[in-house]
Amino acid sequence: MSAYDAVIVGGGHNGLTCAAYLGKAGLRVKVLERRAVVGGAAVTEEFHPGFRNSVAAYTVSLLAPKIVRELDLHAHGLTVVERRAQNFLPLPDGRYLLTGGEHTAAALGRFSPRDAERYAGFRAELDAVADVLRALALEPPPNLCEGWSLRSLRELLRAALLGNRLRRLDGAARRALLDLLAQSAADYLGRWFESEPAQALFAFDAIVGNYASPYAPGTAYGLLHHAFGEVAGRKGTWGHAIGGMGAISLAIARAARQYGVEIETGATVREIVVERGRAAGAALADGRLVRAGIVAAGVNPRLLYTTMVPREALPAAFAERIARWRCASGTFRMNVALARLPEFTARPGRELQDHHTAGIILAPSLAYMDRAWSDARRFGWSREPVIELLIPSTLDATLAPPGAHVASLFCQHVAPELPDGSSWEAHREAVGDLMIATVERYAPGFAASVVGRQILTPLDLERTFGLVGGDIFHGAMNLDQLFSARPMLGYADYRSPLAGLYHCGAGAHPGGGVSGAPGHNAAQAILRDRRRR
Repeated sequence: MSAYDAVIVGGGHNGLTCAAYLGKAGLRVKVLERRAVVGGAAVTEEFHPGFRNSVAAYTVSLLAPKIVRELDLHAHGLTVVERRAQNFLPLPDGRYLLTGGEHTAAALGRFSPRDAERYAGFRAELDAVADVLRALALEPPPNLCEGWSLRSLRELLRAALLGNRLRRLDGAARRALLDLLAQSAADYLGRWFESEPAQALFAFDAIVGNYASPYAPGTAYGLLHHAFGEVAGRKGTWGHAIGGMGAISLAIARAARQYGVEIETGATVREIVVERGRAAGAALADGRLVRAGIVAAGVNPRLLYTTMVPREALPAAFAERIARWRCASGTFRMNVALARLPEFTARPGRELQDHHTAGIILAPSLAYMDRAWSDARRFGWSREPVIELLIPSTLDATLAPPGAHVASLFCQHVAPELPDGSSWEAHREAVGDLMIATVERYAPGFAASVVGRQILTPLDLERTFGLVGGDIFHGAMNLDQLFSARPMLGYADYRSPLAGLYHCGAGAHPGGGVSGAPGHNAAQAILRDRRRR
């Protein structure tokens, strides 16, 4: 039996961030991670002899600069480089869009002069809203409490202050905010762009990790969520962490250890210990008990409250609603070892070019994306899937042998549970073959260059990383599961209904992505509570 000030359940990047901030504040902290490595889904592992890759999370932009600065992650080994081009959209007819920085408008102009003219306005509107909301990602949202108390009065004041901040937006930006929260990606983008390639290029950000059609109301929010990011001070850009996404987690873990945090891997938490109506530690599968006055959980809220917290310790209404927490991102992940770079019909040549470093989007139109979603709903997976292909070894030679490369395939859409009741175990390889064949249509010879592959179905993502239903965001990021409703109205301030238990994972505001924000925010809530006590 051990006693700590705080125990963190789950050593993902958010749990590590929470631990680092608590350790920096002088608390004695213990992190318990079920897997043999820390990082949760933000890990780099060898998946084929000599080939390493970011096996789940696969690209960086949302990591908060404040966290990088305050935990001094660069001093702990983190280096992030920007892609030479941002996105590459090859089309079946041999045309393509290649975007990035000042070249984007000209690229759009190849399909529509009007789209080229309107791009600056689109970017300005999106950035104006994102600038106001970016700071909110590192603050708790107003918590809608029941009844009247000092706490509810504080929350009313915070809501008023938030309203005052949003009031700084001009009328056009306020309307844009409403549109981005409520509209479909198709409706929002259709107001700006007329060409199918332009709409498809930007719509990918709206459906990535989102089991939905781009015509579904609310999908425009994905555009805003991904606009929060930056690399090297350049807003809205994406990059690569040298050493893969695991380098982010390892840098945070090093910072945490510097502040005295103990990190134990291979430590499966069986149950949150409850004594006299409050969390008192964690019971491990091996029979040990780790005591702490504070427990912070970085796991999916549904997993936490249906498998780890005794039901009798929770209000009945809370337990009933959290059991219905929606988890579905329609995700199928592959990591592929390549003998050589792919040669695209739209951009011939196997020598390294800018487009090889970009996010390569295989989804030529909104209608294509819609069919992919409806196929998954009907059959279990898309017959013509949406794929984002990344080749991080074009920016990072540490990931593959000389001359060879690694690729990440982020594939959609697939059903978390197959409609015919069969198991993903029975279909893993066949769907993997389909994903490779889809890339082959745009890059002939790709299949022949594959020397090894790793397949992660929704079932694999759940078993390996605790991503319920394969949901990469720890819960669908729809309006009823965002901001003050994440994970539930009345519990959006990182505090749970059980005293002493806090949420520090992506199931809390601001949601998914490798940002560190939920971990940062939970640590601030914990420290505020300690000061009040």
